Amino acid sequence: MNSLAFKMIALEDVASALDFSTSNVWSFLLLFAVLFVGIMLAHIIKNNIPFMKKSLMPASVLGGLIILIFCTIWKLVTKESFFDMTMFSIVKTMDDGTLTTQSGSDILQIVTYHCLGVGFVAMGLKINRKNESKVKPNEVFNTGVITVSTYLLQATLGLVVTIIAVNFIAGLVPGSGALLCLGFGQGTGQALTWGTNYQRDNGFAGGSYFGLSIAALGFLAASIGGVIYLNYLRRKNRLKARQEEANKLDINEVHSENDVPLTGSIDKFTIQVAMVLVCYALSYLLMLGLSKIIPGMKSTIFGFNFLLGILMAVLLKTVLNLLHKKGIIKKEYINNFMLNRAAGIAFDVMIVAGIAVIDLQLIVDYWAVLLILAVVGTLATFVYVKYTTRLLFKDYENEQFFAMYGMLTGTASTGMILLREIDPNFDTPAADNLVYQNLPAIIFGFPIMLLFKDLNSRTIPYLFAIIGFFLVLQIILFRNQIFRRKKKENKAE
Repeated sequence: MNSLAFKMIALEDVASALDFSTSNVWSFLLLFAVLFVGIMLAHIIKNNIPFMKKSLMPASVLGGLIILIFCTIWKLVTKESFFDMTMFSIVKTMDDGTLTTQSGSDILQIVTYHCLGVGFVAMGLKINRKNESKVKPNEVFNTGVITVSTYLLQATLGLVVTIIAVNFIAGLVPGSGALLCLGFGQGTGQALTWGTNYQRDNGFAGGSYFGLSIAALGFLAASIGGVIYLNYLRRKNRLKARQEEANKLDINEVHSENDVPLTGSIDKFTIQVAMVLVCYALSYLLMLGLSKIIPGMKSTIFGFNFLLGILMAVLLKTVLNLLHKKGIIKKEYINNFMLNRAAGIAFDVMIVAGIAVIDLQLIVDYWAVLLILAVVGTLATFVYVKYTTRLLFKDYENEQFFAMYGMLTGTASTGMILLREIDPNFDTPAADNLVYQNLPAIIFGFPIMLLFKDLNSRTIPYLFAIIGFFLVLQIILFRNQIFRRKKKENKAE
């Protein structure tokens, strides 16, 4: 038999093995269709219901809630989870020949995890040239310290609540309160990652859904709580009138003279997506290598997919800049406008998937502690951010407050949404502070994030360590006020 015949037989085997009518082929696409239907329904509601139109709730959050309500009703009626239906599931054959099923709920959790990393890579690739002259290093540094301090405050209060609640609620683990700072401060992706880790390693029943629920409550605190306070300030005439021209688009943001062609042999947006996915793939290889070197930290390392993704993005951006300076690359490949669109898609999908996949029946025993955590987290974040921004950002106190409050209860995108209501043209440095603060925030926050791995086995010692670090950061944050006062006291003596 000649080689051509062998090739024909091989092709027939492939064709017979691949059945395009099975759920394995369609499940992923159908899941995404459900998510985007939720987003579109939310968009229609927000644009046609006056109350919702005034709300600053992101369509992705509302879309996730719509799907969550539908799935909850579906389960009550059919006694079956909507996303566990065969049409959303993937059946895989294991090495030993046994079959295993990956449900739609599992796939949505994977989507949430990856969208966090992809979104951060897209943001990390952006080149920040605009308004660099008005960025003040001292204020950027303070913004980063406030960010980490708020994480620590949220973690401290969350741990206090769950250390007490664990004595009354079966299945709850003492370290679960730390998910408050991950759900509020870090968003859906990190809350899911560490909730799942606690579920797998510490027997925290429904841990992944617990984390996702905190993140969902955080978005509500940002969008509803932020709007209430914003309207309060407007009634008191303490805010400037909004300028409607902010939504005008500068064509140079989409395409400038030195950019690669908008449409050519390859679409410009395709180039942005390619760079994002290459960076994210490289971050996987880096995580894989690190987990081989430090096998005991494997789950922790893969929990920082977004952080290592940013590192790869910065490296790629640096390489492209060097090649451009040496004249090897003539055109600009990075386009901030399109990277914003890529990040927006990733974060929208992350949020709607993270909320939609919550199984309310699995966290029904935790509803009281979840509400307590949400209320405590919202009030503590509001009071602390309000106090620090009033003291340290006197020239643009309200702008800095709304940007940080939105970010520290939802995501950076939520912070930008609230900020745009009072500073639509980003005339103050608040938006830039949010972008540049990532470096000091990572430096101060990374060591604390490492504590989450063993938090449930050493809850009390780690709680005191978190409190101690919080106090240290307050000395750093209010260094000028503390040492200036001491100088004045010394002069008076």
